[in-house]
Amino acid sequence: MLRSSMIAVGLLAMAWLLEAQDLATYKREYLGELAYASRNVIALAKAMPAEKYGWRPGDGVRSVSEVYMHIVTANFELLDIIGQKLPEDLYGKLELTGRARLMAIQKRSAELEKTVTDKDRVAALVERSLIAVRDAMDKAGPADLDKRVDFFGRDVTARAVYLRILVHVHEHMGQAIAYARVNGIVPPWSHPAAKAQ
Repeated sequence: MLRSSMIAVGLLAMAWLLEAQDLATYKREYLGELAYASRNVIALAKAMPAEKYGWRPGDGVRSVSEVYMHIVTANFELLDIIGQKLPEDLYGKLELTGRARLMAIQKRSAELEKTVTDKDRVAALVERSLIAVRDAMDKAGPADLDKRVDFFGRDVTARAVYLRILVHVHEHMGQAIAYARVNGIVPPWSHPAAKAQ
C-alpha cells in the first residue's frame, strides 16, 4: 500500500513537472515569436516617413496610421478579454460589463484608429501595446492560460486569445510591409545593409 502511494505521488510529481516544462516551453516559444514580430512592426512603423502616415491604397481602406493603431487597439482589446486592465489614458474608466463593455471598447478603438495619426505617438503606442502583451504572457501561469473566456461568442482559453494576438500582429505586419513597399520603403530587416550585418 505504501509503495503504491509512493508511486502515485511520484507519477503526479512527474506529470506536474512535465506540465510546468510544457508551459515554460510554450511561453519561451511564444515570447520569441512575439519579440520577432514586435521588432519588425516597430522598425517598420519608424521607417515609414511621417508624411506617409495618412496614405491609404484606396477609399474605405485603412491608412498607414490606421493599420498601426488597429494593431494597438486589437492588442489592448484582446488583453482585456483575458482580464488585463485597459489603459485608462486611452479608454477611460469603463464600469460596464458584458456586451455593453465590448461595444464601448470597440467604439473607442474605432475612434483611436481615426484620430491618433502622429507618427511618433502611433509608433510609441504600437511598442507600448506589444510590451503589454509580452508582460502579460510573461506573468501568466497555467491557470491564467487555461482560464476560459468569451471570445466574441466562443468559449476559448486565454492561451487561444494570446495566439490570436500573435496571428493578428503578423497579419497586419504583412499589410504594413505592402504599404511600405508601395511607397518605396524597404523593410529595415530586409534592407541590403541589414542583411550584411
